[in-house]
Amino acid sequence: MAWVILAAGLALLVIGAEFVVRQGSALAARLKVSPIVVGMTVVALGTSLPELAIGLNAASQGRGELAVGNIVGTNLVNILLILGLAALLRPIEFDSRTLRVDLPMMVGAAVVMAALALDGELSTTDGVLLTGYGILYLGVVLVLSARESRRTAAAPVSGAAANPRGTGAPLHPASPRVSVELLLLLAGLALVLVGSELLVDGAVEIASAIGASDAFIGLTVVAIGTSAPELATAIVATIRGDRSLALGNLIGSSVFNIALILGPTVIAAPGAVPVPDELIAVDLLLMLGAAAVCIPAFWSHRRLGRVEGGLFVAAYGGYLAWLLATRL
Repeated sequence: MAWVILAAGLALLVIGAEFVVRQGSALAARLKVSPIVVGMTVVALGTSLPELAIGLNAASQGRGELAVGNIVGTNLVNILLILGLAALLRPIEFDSRTLRVDLPMMVGAAVVMAALALDGELSTTDGVLLTGYGILYLGVVLVLSARESRRTAAAPVSGAAANPRGTGAPLHPASPRVSVELLLLLAGLALVLVGSELLVDGAVEIASAIGASDAFIGLTVVAIGTSAPELATAIVATIRGDRSLALGNLIGSSVFNIALILGPTVIAAPGAVPVPDELIAVDLLLMLGAAAVCIPAFWSHRRLGRVEGGLFVAAYGGYLAWLLATRL
């Protein structure tokens, strides 16, 4: 039965990811914003919902440390495994805004979390600070998006470019078509979220059946399972050629997981959330290192090639092997 649940979850993920990528790109074109902006906002927030659900549930049960471990593991999956796989499929090109704004904000989120967790716990004040960082990042993305939209609107365009239907009048962002595309995007996100929940449930049941420990399941199965929306979206976007949306989703999710997922989770916890010493010394340090490594990797020729992508995937494979040897 567990394998059936897992297969059903995987099928929903693939179908939902196709909807997300197709409608996210269409919505970006309709609103005259870059697909990376849609990826960093609507898609990133939507694909981070599994982490939020798990975090709030864990906090309500007084197991906030489970949420911390899930966020650390999920970001390692996002940065090393998913970004690496995407680069292996096709080298990723970066624009100047990603290098100047989004990358520093992603690394900054990891630094802030590590600094706040050094005392062995995350307090309500820490949760407020993390949430504030997320709101700041979201505000920066929206402001830059508004500026980009104004520049696009001011630029002269041909009739065909202004109106993809060729009816002679440009489409207004508030047209009914935008509402339909937004609804289809949300439907795709819903399929992705349901699929990820089924995938996690099936995988946890299988892992438990073979005798894996709770710690190992949390750092591997749950982390990879809750990253399944980002993985599915990134792979489908890469295959379809919508690289900006996939990149925006990964960077946005990495920031939101720490700021707008872990932050509210810590606030909702009945008390300070303990952060185990081993997690600080190993897993959190690795997450910080993975984010920091992105700086030279991204800036080298303004792209992430197959070699770097392979190294990212190999690094995650080594981390999994270490977990298997020490915590199973």
